[in-house]
Amino acid sequence: MWRRAVSCKVWLQSHVARYNGIAMNYIRRVLQPNENLVYVTQLHWLVYARGFVLLALAVVVAAAAETQVSPDLRPIALYAALGFLILGTVAIVLAAIRRASTELAVTDHRVIFKRGVVGRYTIEMARSKVESVDVVQTLMGRIFNYGTILVRGTGGTLEPFRNIENPLQLRSAITAQ
Repeated sequence: MWRRAVSCKVWLQSHVARYNGIAMNYIRRVLQPNENLVYVTQLHWLVYARGFVLLALAVVVAAAAETQVSPDLRPIALYAALGFLILGTVAIVLAAIRRASTELAVTDHRVIFKRGVVGRYTIEMARSKVESVDVVQTLMGRIFNYGTILVRGTGGTLEPFRNIENPLQLRSAITAQ
């Protein structure tokens, strides 16, 4: 029994690799021998904002339906609140899937980006082929420390990575040789 528990733990550790709390199954599988991780990041937690706004709107509409709306319009307001509740829940679930299925890492040889669960979109670019790395941050992005990274490779290829946590640290990790 003890041996089975140990083997399950080893299997889990090998299949659900984490780096500073970030799950990175794809990146772990594509690492080459003697290739080391330099920096790993993920999508910012603000990807949940739309869902939380919709849930807050559902609460406000439901509270208004109970206190401010006439009794004959109350069912319509409660259905509207239910609609906002469903939309908010769906938005949060989709954001969680998107955040969990996006992996971004910098190794000592390349930049690796993976997005998707069923359909997969991956970009792998050698660090030696990176010409420039641009960071685009709005005022909200500066306040909450997220932004878009534009990685320009040789030959003019431009790869944008949107809503990334700590974009300045990611840029430093990519450009530091």
